[in-house]
Amino acid sequence: MAKIPVGVLGATGMVGQQYLALLADHPWFEVQYVAASPRSAGKHYNDVMAGRWQLPQPYAPAVGDLVVEDANDLSRAIAAVKAGRLGFVFSALEMGKDAIHALEDAYAGAGIPVISNASANRWTGDVPILIAEVNPHHTDIIPLQQKARGWDKGFIVVKPNCSIQSYMIPVYALIKAGYEVKRLFVTTLQAVSGAGYPGVPSLDIIDNVVPYIGGEEEKSELEPLKVLGSIVGGIIQNAAEPKISAHCNRVPVVNGHTACVSLEFGVKKPTIEEIKQIWTSFSGLPQELALPLAPKQPIILRDEANRPQPRKDRDTDKAMSVTLGRIRPCKLFDIRFVGLSHNTIRGAAGGGILNAELLKAKGYLGS
Repeated sequence: MAKIPVGVLGATGMVGQQYLALLADHPWFEVQYVAASPRSAGKHYNDVMAGRWQLPQPYAPAVGDLVVEDANDLSRAIAAVKAGRLGFVFSALEMGKDAIHALEDAYAGAGIPVISNASANRWTGDVPILIAEVNPHHTDIIPLQQKARGWDKGFIVVKPNCSIQSYMIPVYALIKAGYEVKRLFVTTLQAVSGAGYPGVPSLDIIDNVVPYIGGEEEKSELEPLKVLGSIVGGIIQNAAEPKISAHCNRVPVVNGHTACVSLEFGVKKPTIEEIKQIWTSFSGLPQELALPLAPKQPIILRDEANRPQPRKDRDTDKAMSVTLGRIRPCKLFDIRFVGLSHNTIRGAAGGGILNAELLKAKGYLGS
């Protein structure tokens, strides 16, 4: 099978680097186009990244020879499409939200699908926020999005905030099993890599916890409702529940976002053993799709009293699984647990690549 040529916008940033590392040996996609800010444009990627590559995993050797394009110069991307070097782009852009919104729209309008890591389009009514195992049916809005915008082959799909990945899949598994989740209280302990590079100054985070991350609590309280929502009249209508209250903290951990969650059910309440059975049996995506980056078991349960832990559990199953532990009764709500996911893989580039794999399997990419 011929690989689909893909591009990465924002290829020099932390999330862009993670995309390139994960795509280095991908069986379906091959990076043939990289773009970043004007100051990097016109140089070979190897030269731009000398001394700047932050990951232990390398990018594909061929990527180093690519000339970095100006992400703002759409004509270069259009030329790459015509030359057969670009089928769609992963957006890891780092600029103002308005600028990202306009640029992603421009790429999609030019017939180039955009799978975005950025938050700029998460609240655009006809743009789905995808977690592949939770709301794959939201891809059904793509033809409606294209029709409403007058777009041909282009469209925009986004992934959610990195921190909600550590608990949204288990919450959805309970909803899918027939239990109404009414309220959810969550405290997140978020790794410094979530702030990019150079990120949080060392003297602010070493021996410290910073109890504020701009915009994170609002995203944590609202984005799950769109993920759990329904397509109505060409837009995604938010779910009414669960009501969510979030506290988001930056902690001195390199990778891995932890969430301490308490939740309340409706009238029908499962036992702890029933909850464990639901989570261990949750299969996520159909196995016949055979998506390369999909975890074999999306939810991993740990019985130890002191797990999950970022250093020990964040890399489970290609760093794409959610690890849960400390599942026990809650004295205020019904149950409480601790969830963990790898924020720059499951919560960022890996989640974006999995979304692209889903879109290809559904026929939206590569045709």
